[in-house]
Amino acid sequence: MTTSTPTVVLIHGAFADAGSWAGVIAELQGHGIPVIAPPNPLRGLASDAAYVASVAAQIDGPVVLVGHSYGGALITVAGTTENVVGLVYVAAYALDEGESLGELQGRFPLSPLVSNLKEWTYPVPGGEQAVEVTIAEDAFPSVFAADVPADVTKILAAAQRPLAAAAFEETATAAAWQTKPSWALIAGADEAINPEVERFGAKRAGATLVELEGASHAVAVSRPKEVADLIREAVRATG
Repeated sequence: MTTSTPTVVLIHGAFADAGSWAGVIAELQGHGIPVIAPPNPLRGLASDAAYVASVAAQIDGPVVLVGHSYGGALITVAGTTENVVGLVYVAAYALDEGESLGELQGRFPLSPLVSNLKEWTYPVPGGEQAVEVTIAEDAFPSVFAADVPADVTKILAAAQRPLAAAAFEETATAAAWQTKPSWALIAGADEAINPEVERFGAKRAGATLVELEGASHAVAVSRPKEVADLIREAVRATG
């Protein structure tokens, strides 16, 4: 009997890009695991999840979806795609069906991220303006990447990608963890998402849990080996 090693699809969250997975990608490739890290449009829960689902559906063979931060909300919805065999949440939101990011966050004390968001506008069809947010550059190191070297953090802050503000209110149309196995890494010193939010969603999903003490929200940058180890566990279990 031949077994197919699942392809790992890494979905970054807000205020980051696919380059934030570089260390994790290197670890996975070093173990012979196929991996891609597509861009996350960051324009809205439904449309972003549809994009992630389309990427997964075009891959031959099984897929393990990995979501960081807001990317966790996307894999929750996109994970219903037929060839997705597992979900990995990395310092991420694990929503329930019918739940929004705002609702899940609102159950717990707000993180410092919320008071350090900077609003921008961008044009949408029809001549309207929509709102998107980034993290204020001076707050970015402490909120997003406290355990990342300062010179790297300055680059991450300058290169951060904005999230459409509307994404906080959209509700998840599905929760793939109800029917597919999941794993979750909790960043113990996260100042962007309250670790309690990560823990609550992961436990509700019945995820296999790993907690990294002292890890910031940018745990994939600061602790790529530990993140990759959890992903490899998911690949082994589903392959």
